Amino acid sequence: MKLSIVIVNYNVKYFLEQCLLSVRSACKNIEAEVIVVDNNSVDHSLEMLDDKFQDIILIANKENVGFSKANNQGIRIAKGKYILLLNPDTLVEEDTFSKCISFMDEHPEAGGLGVKMLDGKGRFLKESKRGLPTPMAAFYKMFGFSTLFPHSKVFSAYHKGHIPQDQIAEIEILSGAYMWMRKSVLDQVGLLDESFFMYGEDIDLSYRIIQGGYKNYYFPQARIIHYKGESTKKDTVNYVYVFYNAMIIFARKHYSSKSAKIFSALINVAIVFRAMVSLLISFSRRVFVPLLDFGLIFSSLLILAHFWAPQILGNDQFYPAFYLYGLLPSFVLLWQLIGYYSGIYDEQVRFYRFVLSQFLATVLTLAVYSLLPEEIRYSRAMILLGAPLGLLVMILWRSIGFKLGFKKLKIGERNANRVAIVGGSDEAVRVADLLSTTEIQSASKALILNEMYIKSKSISYEILGGVHQLDEIIQIHKINELIFCAKNFSAYEIINMMSRLKSGEMEFKIAPSEQMFIIGSNSINTASDVYLIDLNNINKKANQRFKRLFDFLLSLVLLGLSPVLMWIYVRPFHFVSNVLKCLMASKSWVGFNKFSSNLQLPKIKPSVLFAGDLSLNQNESELTRLNLLYARNYSIGFDISVVWKSLKKLDR
Repeated sequence: MKLSIVIVNYNVKYFLEQCLLSVRSACKNIEAEVIVVDNNSVDHSLEMLDDKFQDIILIANKENVGFSKANNQGIRIAKGKYILLLNPDTLVEEDTFSKCISFMDEHPEAGGLGVKMLDGKGRFLKESKRGLPTPMAAFYKMFGFSTLFPHSKVFSAYHKGHIPQDQIAEIEILSGAYMWMRKSVLDQVGLLDESFFMYGEDIDLSYRIIQGGYKNYYFPQARIIHYKGESTKKDTVNYVYVFYNAMIIFARKHYSSKSAKIFSALINVAIVFRAMVSLLISFSRRVFVPLLDFGLIFSSLLILAHFWAPQILGNDQFYPAFYLYGLLPSFVLLWQLIGYYSGIYDEQVRFYRFVLSQFLATVLTLAVYSLLPEEIRYSRAMILLGAPLGLLVMILWRSIGFKLGFKKLKIGERNANRVAIVGGSDEAVRVADLLSTTEIQSASKALILNEMYIKSKSISYEILGGVHQLDEIIQIHKINELIFCAKNFSAYEIINMMSRLKSGEMEFKIAPSEQMFIIGSNSINTASDVYLIDLNNINKKANQRFKRLFDFLLSLVLLGLSPVLMWIYVRPFHFVSNVLKCLMASKSWVGFNKFSSNLQLPKIKPSVLFAGDLSLNQNESELTRLNLLYARNYSIGFDISVVWKSLKKLDR
C-alpha cells in the first residue's frame, strides 16, 4: 500500500463529500486507502458515507474524542508507506498525491511534507509554511509585528514570510490540514500527542519529526483549497484560550524549564490581551450602532427641548430635569426596542422599516404618555417632533457612515450578487435551477459555457459566452461570484482559474456533480458557505425575533392564568415547567417533530409542541412534510395555529 489518507470529520457533511470526491479522483492509479474517522457527527454524515462512499474505511466514534485521538485511530490501522492527515474542508487537485509521492520518493531525508494551500477566494494561506513557535516568533505574531513586516525573516518567522510562495523549501512546522508523513518515521517518533485536543498537535509532531533526524518540506508544486483557513472563529475568546494554551503545552514539553516559563508568561499575557480585544470587538459589533443611535437621538431631543421651551413656550424652565433626563431617555429606549423588532438593526435595512418603526414608536409613546400622571405630562410636541427628528438623525448618520466606506450601514436592499455559472451547457442549467431554489438572490443567472451548445431551447438564462472569454466577461458584466461545475472541470482547472481571478471582491463556489448543494467559502475569517435548498427561513433574524416575542408574550399570559389552568391539565407541574422554560428562552412553544429521518433541518430550540400537531396523520412522510413546511414557510401565524389546535397538550 502506497498511501493511507486519514480524514477526521465532525459535522461538515457537505465539505466531507466534496473532499472525498476530489480524493477519489486524486487516487486514480495510486494504491491507496481512505480512512474516515467520524467524531459522533449529528448532521447525517454517516448516512451520506454509507450511501455514497462504501469503499472507504470508517471509524464511527460514539463521542467527540478530539482531533489528535481520532487521527491516531486512523493512523494505527493504516497500511500505507505514506500517511496523509487531511482536513475534510479541503479540495485536492487530481495530481496532488502523485506529485507528493514522487517528491518523497526522491527525498529519503524528508519525514514530512506540506503543500501550497489556498483559501476559498483563491488566496494563499500563510499557514502553508510555518516556522517553529519560538518565544520571540510567537511574540512577534501575537502582538502584530508579523503583520507589519510580512516578509521579514525575523518578524515573520512564525509563517516563514521570507520564503516565496512558489519556492520549495525546508520548514519546521506542517499544517494539520494537509500533513503528509512517512509511516516509518511515525513508527520512530510516535503519533499525535493526545494531550492536544484541537490545536498544537501538528506543531508538536512536526517538531518531533525534525528531532528524529528528518526534514520537513514546503512543496508548492502541489496545491489544495482549504476552505476555512486556520479557523472560522479567530475572534472568539474560546479560540484564543484553546490555541495559545496548546502552545504552552508545547513549550513545557520541548523547551527548557526556564524558557518554558518565559514562554508561558508571554503566552498568558497574550491570552489576556487577545481575549480583551476579542471581547471588545464582539461587544462593539453588537452595541455600537444602537448606542450611537441612543446618544444622537437623545442629544437631539435635548437640543429640541432647550429650543422649544424658551422660543415657543416662553419658559426656559418648562421641562424639569426629571423629564429631560428620565422620561426622554425612556422614550428613546422604547423607540429603539420597537426599532429592533422592526428590523432596523439588521444589515442594509430598507428605508421603509425606519419610517414604519418611528411611526409605531410615535403611536405607542403617545399611548404610554397618556397613561402618565397629569403632573408629568408636559408636552406632546416633544414626542410628535422628536420621533421624526430621531428618524432624520438615524438616516443621516448612517448615510454619512456609508459614504465614508462603512458598507454595512447602507440603507436599502443588499446589492444582489452578479452570479455566473461556469460549466457545460446541461450542468450549468442544472446548477442555475438549483440556485433559484435557495435564498440567495442574484442579479442574473448568467452562464459561461465551455461548450457553446445548448440542447434545450427553453432556457431562460442569459448566456454570456465561453470559458476562453472569462476575464472579459467578468470585467464587462461586473460578475462578483463564480460557481464552477465540478462535472465539467478538474480540480486543477478550477484552482488555476481561482488563482488567476482572485480579488477582494470575487467569490468562488463549486457545484459538485449531481448534488443538491453548492459549496464555498467567503474568506479565511468567516464561516464557510453552503447554498442549499432554502429550509432556513425559520432562522432569519426577523423570524427569530418574532418567534421569541411570541413565546415570551404567550408565556406571560399563561403564567398569569396558571392558578386556574393548573387544575385543567393532567400534569400541572409539566405545564408550569413548560411556561417557565419558554419564558426564560430555554424552550420554544412550537418546533420540529423528532423522529428518525435523513432530513437535515435548521437548528432551533427544543419545543413543547410540534409542527406535526397540526395533523391527525402521524406517519413519517406527513411529519416530514410539515417539518419542511415549518422550516420554509415559518410565520407567527403558523405558531398560533399549532398552539390553538394543541391547547390540551401544553402540559406535554
